[in-house]
Amino acid sequence: MAALSPLLLAALLWVPAGTLTCYGDSGQPVDWFVVYKLPAHSRPGAEAQTGLRYKYLDEGSGGWRDGTVSIDSLAGAVGRSLQPLYQNTSQLAFLLYNDQPPNNYGTQNSSSRGHTKGVLLLDKEGGFWLIHSVPGFPPHASYGWPPNAQKYGQTLLCVSFPFDQFSKIGRQLNYTYPLVYAHKLEGVFIKKLPDLEEVVKGLHVHQRPWNSSVTLTSKAGVTFQSFAKFGKFGDDLYSGWLAEALGSNLQVQFWQHSHGILPSNCSGAQQVLDVTQIAFPGPGGPTFNTTDDHSKWCVAPEGPWVCVGDMNRNCGEEHRGGGTLCTQLPALWKAFQPLVKAWEPCGKKAVSCLQEVQQNI
Repeated sequence: MAALSPLLLAALLWVPAGTLTCYGDSGQPVDWFVVYKLPAHSRPGAEAQTGLRYKYLDEGSGGWRDGTVSIDSLAGAVGRSLQPLYQNTSQLAFLLYNDQPPNNYGTQNSSSRGHTKGVLLLDKEGGFWLIHSVPGFPPHASYGWPPNAQKYGQTLLCVSFPFDQFSKIGRQLNYTYPLVYAHKLEGVFIKKLPDLEEVVKGLHVHQRPWNSSVTLTSKAGVTFQSFAKFGKFGDDLYSGWLAEALGSNLQVQFWQHSHGILPSNCSGAQQVLDVTQIAFPGPGGPTFNTTDDHSKWCVAPEGPWVCVGDMNRNCGEEHRGGGTLCTQLPALWKAFQPLVKAWEPCGKKAVSCLQEVQQNI
């Protein structure tokens, strides 16, 4: 890709004052977007080996589109949305949290904290919640894409919310117990968003129930359902709660390289099936195994639910905080449902999580 001139780059990256929102690949504000960073070898060729290609989706994209730039560029949806974080933040509040924080954060053991990654960026009018699966992201000092996040697939969901929704989001983060590695929360933000202050201080819920579901409404009036659990919930997010709460069978994409992977579960009224292969539609659409994908999402095969979030299906994460953000948006379901090319049928021997924990002490 040819280098952009400084003037052209400045014009592309110009963000109007007072419009803190998700920005799409088009450079315009959007109510929500999903970026699906593709695995490095999802398609043959030198370009694919960089691991910086992505698919892009928003309400007006008409389905998945190729990303307009590399995902490490400030001109793409993710970089442009995060740009205010790296500029004058005097009127802004932000929380950056990640159970695998950037390397310069230190050596704090995050295993007792939630398995959750995201960004809150807001002003007094509103802002956005970016939920993602990317280790070491985003850096606090300047935008970039971590080298260790290039090999595998990753998902990032950005939703624009009015200010009053961030109190609800703060309450949800009290359940997920995130590791906050950078923040700015002062003045009116502390006064009006006390739950976020508790999150920054490393506090969490101390009594039942150990899970919480709230309805969030985006700036454009789209309804999302946030599901959050604390570690003492003690069960799988998907088969232990989400499938029943949504009243839907679920096909779940998650990281397959951890201990104690939970097999597909058909013991309840709803089936929870582990995805094994993903394929984007269209000629030459990338196809890859879930073992090459670090993203975390699920879809109801019969519709209409899609969820993008934090959690894998394994023994350890039954006892860690985390969650997912779900919606019945037709555009999202129509994009995600065809991605599932193959899944593991039920019948595989169930994992003894107690035995798994004992073996890994």
